[in-house]
Amino acid sequence: MNKKIPRKAKAAAPSAAETTRNAPDPFAAVLPALAALGAIASIATINWSAEEKSPERPKSRRKASTALRDLETCCMGLVEIFRRFHRHPKLFAGEGAAAGSPLKFGVHGTRVSAETARQYQQIVNDIASMLVLASQNAFDVMCAVEDGEIDAPEEIFFGFGECQEALNELIQQRATLKVSVEKGFAIASRLGRLVAELKKHKVD
Repeated sequence: MNKKIPRKAKAAAPSAAETTRNAPDPFAAVLPALAALGAIASIATINWSAEEKSPERPKSRRKASTALRDLETCCMGLVEIFRRFHRHPKLFAGEGAAAGSPLKFGVHGTRVSAETARQYQQIVNDIASMLVLASQNAFDVMCAVEDGEIDAPEEIFFGFGECQEALNELIQQRATLKVSVEKGFAIASRLGRLVAELKKHKVD
């Protein structure tokens, strides 16, 4: 009598723990991105602080045109970073139960795929580089303003100041993750336009 050969057991479906990971806190990425915007917006202060400069002060080793070009590139890079935040709403746009939670670490924890976790790390790496570049390029642009290589009207510096205020409001009001990402994108876009305006006022 032939015995029935048992069917091969189906492979067990992977558990949620095997297919997803706990994502790092999204504010650990969003806040440094906002800080990079703040570094660029700090150009506003040069409008009144440049009055007391010393002729012995060391000058920037880069040309104003180079600093402006690189700063504009930073702005475009930050616009793209905030776009990437939008492309991952579960992780960076505050979807789910914590959507209305204010700016606070530890309330936006969620499980994401291993691929999304990898993308998170890539975004953090890009933001870290952008923060360093934005700070240095903004400083060099402010030096160029002090040295008279850029002669822009006050209205442009007021625009940078308005961006500063918008960023300060996010912190003061403890904006939600979603609002921080949306307003960060708008501020990055405006800073890019302001830097483009500065380029028109480079002294030849």
